[in-house]
Amino acid sequence: MSAEETARRVEAVLDRLAAHDDPDVPAAAEELVRDLMEFYGTGLGRLLTLVSTADGTPPPALLDDACVAGLLVLHGLHPEDAPTRIARALRTAGAADAVVEEFDASTGALRLRREGGGCGGTADATRQRIADALACHAPEVTGVDLRQAAPAPPLLQIGTRPPEPVPAGAAPDGRTAAP
Repeated sequence: MSAEETARRVEAVLDRLAAHDDPDVPAAAEELVRDLMEFYGTGLGRLLTLVSTADGTPPPALLDDACVAGLLVLHGLHPEDAPTRIARALRTAGAADAVVEEFDASTGALRLRREGGGCGGTADATRQRIADALACHAPEVTGVDLRQAAPAPPLLQIGTRPPEPVPAGAAPDGRTAAP
């Protein structure tokens, strides 16, 4: 189950509890979620410390795993900054050729330019793969604008034509010589 799907399910349960007649029920549910989050966050932090190398760097396999990365981000434990996690998400989604043009941290808007061509169906599938990877690796990205780069203009060859063979009996400029 992805971090995004889990968040939706927890939110749905909390919404159902909020509709309960007893106002203490939703408050208790939210307190339970906060306590569990704190407990799991503390445990993840300790685990991260135990598996990290001497310089404090976690193994790359942990940061590449979408579920683990999502948990680390959720608990504020991910060692990478947002631009690094965005780049990791693009690699994970198979869109390493996408170039980040702008990321607005205040709104969560990410504008990408994708080099190379592709049909509309491919662009839609790529956009979805990118959105899925970002949901785990960089959930602060709330919107993605993926643009295809303009195709390169065709190359124009500037030069002279190869000389055409001069017919027999013709002058060197190609005119027929007078008899």
